[in-house]
Amino acid sequence: MNLNINFKKSIYLMLFLALGSLNSCNEESTTGNTLSGSNIDPSFTITPVAGKVNTYLLTAQISGVISSQWDIGYGPYMGKMNEEIVLPDAGHYTITHIAVAAGGVTSKVSHDITVAASDPAKLNLVKGGFFSNAEDAAQWTSLKLSPTGAAFWSFGEGSATLHSPGGGAQEAIYQAIDVVKDKEYTIDMFATSASGSVDTWFEVYAGKTVPVEGVEYKDNKVMGISTWDDCGKNPFLGRLSTVGCVKNDATKSVSNVVKFDTTGKIYLVIRGGGSNFTKDGITIGRVEFRAK
Repeated sequence: MNLNINFKKSIYLMLFLALGSLNSCNEESTTGNTLSGSNIDPSFTITPVAGKVNTYLLTAQISGVISSQWDIGYGPYMGKMNEEIVLPDAGHYTITHIAVAAGGVTSKVSHDITVAASDPAKLNLVKGGFFSNAEDAAQWTSLKLSPTGAAFWSFGEGSATLHSPGGGAQEAIYQAIDVVKDKEYTIDMFATSASGSVDTWFEVYAGKTVPVEGVEYKDNKVMGISTWDDCGKNPFLGRLSTVGCVKNDATKSVSNVVKFDTTGKIYLVIRGGGSNFTKDGITIGRVEFRAK
């Protein structure tokens, strides 16, 4: 399994350009000034963390660097100079560090790492969450919230995209997942859009209520994008836990952690729509539901 995501290349490239990101390793750039990026050192090391399974410490050198962005396959996100990451699945990963210096000058470098074995305690409980093929897409059921089909999900290699013409049209996909009482789980996914929206929501639920076709799902909202909460107005790229701003119903804060009071079946529901939905749609991939 390769962590690099095969999302629609045009969407990925458009968004990288919109965010002013770099397009190749060891590349320097200047943003809005005449400073040279030639002296920025984005180098970093990867060290296994003792006593933790498939956990690694990314350590950037700090000379001349004021902040760090990291990309472990979900798109870049703001992190720490010493960033701890967890890679629960076996496979080959490309880790990229984007060093930011004074004036917004940036430089990046990538290193590869191979994880030999998956962590059995943190297996992904989502079926078809990587959208690798038609079989993966078939694991998801549509709620048909837009009777005319105006809002709909499309599936591609490595991705699923929600489309809506606006006017409040919405759609959801879902699947059942078995959970254990009082165990904590985390939910996450890659989420991206190359353009912003107005009066739009994109929400993730993990509820015990059985979804009913044509009925808007509202049981146990966990996370999401909401222009009313001040995210999704502009292009975004990254893990939903990073780019999202919707509060968790249980914790009353922005959190992707869930816990249930009974053992049994719950429903992972991803629902979105809006009045002025992004023309490019909202694309997701690597949907994960794991024990914490």
